[in-house]
Amino acid sequence: MFAIEGVKLPSNASMQRSGTRTEFARQATKIEASAATMLARHRANDALAVEPGLAAKAVQRVERLERDAAQLRDWLATHPDERRGAKGAIRKSNHTDNESAKMATGKGLIQGYCGVAAVDSRHQIIVEAQAHGTGSEQALLLPVVTAPQEMLAPHTLLTADAGYHSQANLHALATLGVDALIADTAMRRRDARFATQERHQQAPDLLHDKSRVGGEASRVQPRDFTDDAAARTCLCPAGKSLVRKGQSRVTDGFVTEQFRGTKRDCGPCPLRKQCLGTPGSTTVRQGAFVRGRATQHGVRHSTPKKARIDSPRGRSDSPVERRMHWAHSDHLRLARSCPTWRPRVIAAKGPFSTASKFVAAADPP
Repeated sequence: MFAIEGVKLPSNASMQRSGTRTEFARQATKIEASAATMLARHRANDALAVEPGLAAKAVQRVERLERDAAQLRDWLATHPDERRGAKGAIRKSNHTDNESAKMATGKGLIQGYCGVAAVDSRHQIIVEAQAHGTGSEQALLLPVVTAPQEMLAPHTLLTADAGYHSQANLHALATLGVDALIADTAMRRRDARFATQERHQQAPDLLHDKSRVGGEASRVQPRDFTDDAAARTCLCPAGKSLVRKGQSRVTDGFVTEQFRGTKRDCGPCPLRKQCLGTPGSTTVRQGAFVRGRATQHGVRHSTPKKARIDSPRGRSDSPVERRMHWAHSDHLRLARSCPTWRPRVIAAKGPFSTASKFVAAADPP
């Protein structure tokens, strides 16, 4: 079995040097304008008596601004296209290390890479390690799966946590013929043993209460709207009827109906400040109501995986497993779902030692 896990690593690049091409061009223009303004002021003051030290510092500052602007212009000339994400959206560039990316971690934002490793359970070694300049783990599953193809045997099982779960990844793995179990985001909610997990979370600091006392009224919540699914109507808290917007849509596998208000009603509404997030720029309120799960056309690959994970074998709890309490529980549950499961636990080594513990199971009999 190969267990796949990732960790976000900082790079030797500054987050302040990240942005789109448009932002870089605006920054270069601003720097050039600052340098031109300083030069004009210096020319006007040339006839005045100036201390030699101040004049030298001013010249150095102008030279530095001109050098920074020239570097930005050179970078824009050598990188004519924007960086794009997996879905085609513009991704911010960095003119120090353009392969890195700005990403969120448990300790805040970093400019760096997302490292992914695949671990072999039998030999207890890392068989594949990659680093990508993106914070999304879903797009990193297939590269780390296809790289060690020559090492995969017919009985090999791949496990990964919920960060790699998506219908596109499951479909691609099924197309490749790879036996994989990837935890979904609701796996623990379906398991009764995790029903009391909230009581183990850290309680809020009683001395750090930021709740608002008095002041403006609270924001209007979605539950304050009255929805009639049969009549396909919606009433806002002010008693106005919202207009149905187009046909029903499918969003993340669910059928939704879109509603929006009218300028005639939302413009003079007394609840405008509580209803709209930005009442100065947003004209009307709009929202959607979920009508149910959409009918699936074709194979939904997550359904058999969930049944396999939620089976009695997948939720078994043997004495051997209780002694492995420090292991990554999600990988352990996924491994138990494999018919050829054999208890074995390993941990990541080398540069990925900050990643979660890996559970390696499912050795061939």
